[in-house]
Amino acid sequence: MKGLVIRNTGSWYTVLTDDGQLIDCKIKGNFRLKGIRSTNPVAVGDRVTITPPPNLGEGREGVFITEIEDRRNYIIRKSQNLSKQSHILAANVDQASLVVTVNYPQTSTTFIDRFLASAEAYRVPVVLIFNKTDLLDADELRYQQMMVQLYETVGYTCRQISAATGDGVEALRPLLEGRITLLSGNSGVGKSTLINQLVPDANLRTAEISDAHNLGQHTTTFSEMIPMGGGWIIDTPGIKGFGTFDIEPEELTGYFPEIFRFSKDCRFSNCTHTHEPGCAVLKALEDHYIAQSRYQSYLSMMDDKEEGKYREK
Repeated sequence: MKGLVIRNTGSWYTVLTDDGQLIDCKIKGNFRLKGIRSTNPVAVGDRVTITPPPNLGEGREGVFITEIEDRRNYIIRKSQNLSKQSHILAANVDQASLVVTVNYPQTSTTFIDRFLASAEAYRVPVVLIFNKTDLLDADELRYQQMMVQLYETVGYTCRQISAATGDGVEALRPLLEGRITLLSGNSGVGKSTLINQLVPDANLRTAEISDAHNLGQHTTTFSEMIPMGGGWIIDTPGIKGFGTFDIEPEELTGYFPEIFRFSKDCRFSNCTHTHEPGCAVLKALEDHYIAQSRYQSYLSMMDDKEEGKYREK
């Protein structure tokens, strides 16, 4: 029996079978995936084969996922607890929407750039959603506009919204309908509030930001696919840091589009864009064709081989 994994609660996976049943399943034993050391070898969005026992009862006990179909892509990061392992946020997505906030809480450009580079590595388009515009003062709105201009110049689609008031939310629908979209971001940026606006029947729990530390609280504790407009939104728990996984330093240039464009003019083909003479990237940085924040993110990812480097303070 084949189906789609639409929910992962840790040890249980809910599979929507091709004939429309919802069946809770487990994985059998030490399920490994083609050498990927993952804390969740089965991810939301996976197409799987499940094998029920002959005497399947009402409780669905004893149903196991026995096979995973090849993935066309996935979004992956380092596990926060086990840095040598990975955590797959979702598989087989058409795009990702990263919800970010200039304040309440503040999303760092390093986090944004790490997410974007990881998505580039697996050829997943990203839409950046700047939320909580209703809470920003004049200076914060100007800063947000500068960030939007930066990322649009690089080539990313950006939208500015307030999920709390609904401002700008309807304009997102054409970007989401008919597609499988991973929704991600730091805790507290308003993912659940946004989904409740888009899919009122979802009734997701929301929480206030901690005033003491300007940090979000986890309200989503597991990953789930929510149907919307002929497609799916994949709701995921909020994440603090984004550690890149299985990206080699020599590949990294290709995942920063503006750095890649200038790198073709470097004197040396193996240029790391850190110190070499005749480096076109360093010249473009000096001439402000590459943003300092993006270059700093590139350098921090170059250093990811150092243990624990990816964790945000």
